[in-house]
Amino acid sequence: MLILECPYCGVKGEETEFAGGGEAHLKRFGPGSSDDEFHGYLFSKVNPKGIHFERWRHAHGCGKWFHAARDTITLEVYGTYPAQTTEPPKDIKDKISAKRPGWSWREFA
Repeated sequence: MLILECPYCGVKGEETEFAGGGEAHLKRFGPGSSDDEFHGYLFSKVNPKGIHFERWRHAHGCGKWFHAARDTITLEVYGTYPAQTTEPPKDIKDKISAKRPGWSWREFA
């Protein structure tokens, strides 16, 4: 079971306290986009083995959305941060790099 911490209210709890919202840091396409862009946004998701950035909502708490960085192999959570952040904070990237040498944020950006 994942243990997540809400970066807004500081509550730490099991994943059942929260609701998953899919992949984080996606470029969203809506009205005015091409059919290919919208199709890619809806249906082309990554399902990596390893480091993954996800959106979560504190469903049974403050109700706010946030991002979490975790490893899909070990289920280790490297950290959480506000959803308005365009990329993971340096301390989270450093934690990932310490465990996964050679890892780069650029492969996700």
